[in-house]
Amino acid sequence: MSESNSIKPHGGVLINRISDVDPTGLFSITISEDLANDVENIADGIFSPLEGFLGQQDFESVVSRGRLANDLAWTIPIVLDVDEQTGSKMKDSGKVLLQNPQGVGVAVLNVDEVYTFDKEKTSQGIYGTIDSSHPGVAKTMSMKDYLVSGKIDYIQRPEDSEIRKYRLTPKQTREAFAQAGWKTICAFQTRNPPHVAHEMLQKTSITTRDGVFVNPIIGKKKSGDFVDEVIVKCYETMIKLYYPENRCRLGTLHTEMKYAGPKEAIHHAIMRQNYGCTHIIIGRDHAGVGKFYEPFAAQEIFSDYPELDIAPVFFPPFFYCRKCLTYTTPKACPHDNDDKEQISGTALREMIQNGQAPSEFILRPEVAQLILNHPKPFVD
Repeated sequence: MSESNSIKPHGGVLINRISDVDPTGLFSITISEDLANDVENIADGIFSPLEGFLGQQDFESVVSRGRLANDLAWTIPIVLDVDEQTGSKMKDSGKVLLQNPQGVGVAVLNVDEVYTFDKEKTSQGIYGTIDSSHPGVAKTMSMKDYLVSGKIDYIQRPEDSEIRKYRLTPKQTREAFAQAGWKTICAFQTRNPPHVAHEMLQKTSITTRDGVFVNPIIGKKKSGDFVDEVIVKCYETMIKLYYPENRCRLGTLHTEMKYAGPKEAIHHAIMRQNYGCTHIIIGRDHAGVGKFYEPFAAQEIFSDYPELDIAPVFFPPFFYCRKCLTYTTPKACPHDNDDKEQISGTALREMIQNGQAPSEFILRPEVAQLILNHPKPFVD
């Protein structure tokens, strides 16, 4: 089937590392759920052009310049960390079976290099800080001391589950967009259930484009974030009740939030280009955490990557204005904050924990009800 549009995967070719190699008798190691997801993302081309874990030259280049050694844009290192003894065994073995926490052998790693790395330099390069209260820095500092590089051969997907049913490969999204007749597709990255303001943002983006690809991140998040199941159920409900036919597609992206702000915004854009999207909405403090990044840093970084085929779309925040009687933005509304229905994430969480439904101008009633009815809507 022809692709939905002429947008090429990042690096020009959609990587496919699905294989039927026989892992019998191989030395094996167990990797985390999040790493197992990322191995699958490599295999399906979501991380095109990567074919495996980064080698030392690429890794150091990504940390220092936000590009692979060949100059191609890449901002988040995809790596496998091990201790010295395991690294040495892996090097001797040459081929290693990677097992997920359930004991399923998901991929064979063709070991290339085993190398050490500077954790502080890595944190500074990716997150712009070495402050361990940043979740990404804390994670980097707790990594094992060696990284193993090499291409992967993906041999076995995990069992299907309720949460995986929306997981789509770039091949599937490109076919779906083509079948829908969409040429221009706007990606919406999220780690939250839909606020009405998000819905307005998405709908505004489809007034001038063919469709919106809502692509929530499923995977490890920080304490206080919404749990995956709530995010997916809320989107299912909202799309069913409030979206026109054939204008919105829901697909989940199974990877860990890094909270790397601007660097992660570029990574988010590259993945969505691989899915076949022509545009991506980049909001205020995209992929940020705390006060680590300037509100518009994630928008400004795109000027350093003019060669990306996917175009960022920058929206000011939406809110409902009681005087304008509509959803609007600071660019179009002259009224005071008192007239605006707005809520911080913290205040919203507090309301939900107290069993209160926020205003219908903030959350659709059906969405609010779903969250309130869930026994544990937040990550501990």
